[in-house]
Amino acid sequence: MKAALYQGAGTMVCSEVPGSHPGENEVRIRVGSCGICGTDLHIFLGHMDKRVSIPQSIGHEMSGVIAEVGPGVTGWKPGDRVTVRPLDNCGECPTCKRGFTWICEKLKFLGIDTPGAFAEYWTVPARLLHRIPDNLTLETAALIEPLAVACHDVRRGGVKPGDHVIVSGGGPIGMLIAMVAKMAGGNVTLLEVNPSRLEFARKLGFQAVDARDTSAVAPADVFFEVSGSKPGALAMTALTRPRGTIVVVAIFPEPVPVDLHKYFWKELNVFGARVYEAEDFDRAIALAASGKLPLDKIITKVFPLEQAQEAFSFLASGSGDAMKVLIRISGEEK
Repeated sequence: MKAALYQGAGTMVCSEVPGSHPGENEVRIRVGSCGICGTDLHIFLGHMDKRVSIPQSIGHEMSGVIAEVGPGVTGWKPGDRVTVRPLDNCGECPTCKRGFTWICEKLKFLGIDTPGAFAEYWTVPARLLHRIPDNLTLETAALIEPLAVACHDVRRGGVKPGDHVIVSGGGPIGMLIAMVAKMAGGNVTLLEVNPSRLEFARKLGFQAVDARDTSAVAPADVFFEVSGSKPGALAMTALTRPRGTIVVVAIFPEPVPVDLHKYFWKELNVFGARVYEAEDFDRAIALAASGKLPLDKIITKVFPLEQAQEAFSFLASGSGDAMKVLIRISGEEK
């Protein structure tokens, strides 16, 4: 089968690789579409070489059709349209035993710690499958995984009707959080410095404000920090009302200054939000199938598998105009 392999910093090569039949309790999926996420881009740029096995296919924001089921699999059959919740937990660590499997202490993230979905076929445990409704195209369904991130974040924040919600950071995850928070009844303000993303947010109907001048922004009931920036880390305490809630979504690779006095003074609630649970995938699928979210507008460009290098280079150019880039693998749109 064909697969796009990460070969080292800045290099993706489409190659023929061996295929395999699914093992016990596994399924083999013919991949339809797969999105490039921020982590994939970090891998492409060479930032995660200690974690991936080079050469390796990566990718996890996918959709597809089951091609083959392995021994022991029940409830699934060839032809079923699916997406994958790509978290393989150990089930034995103290965190798993407490029920928090999505933050397992030995968590394997499929497509990062294992081969991924930038390939014609992907073999995964059947227990990680979620069914795609017939009214979703495989391209739109490739957005389920990042949408599940947004659903988890909004659920962690407890957004309720009438809440003033601030989303700091207007990338794909920030935009999806804004959409899901709005669906939950929140009045959303998005903070961003990139003019293209500010304009994009306004076209989606959000109030969008330059993050460098927030003097006219009212304090938030719920603040989502998605920018991963030092100014964002300071803004989250400054722009949240007393007894308000902060949800830290962004990955900060190194410690940044935070105003701890405001946590104390305002009695702020602060939550971390990492990946998702099964119920967040179910919620994301229901929202996508409802047609109430403008998910198609998030997709900036679609490349064929053979142009994986061009797709990653396009995102890595850093123009700021791109939202979500997909790689179409099976050649099928439905």
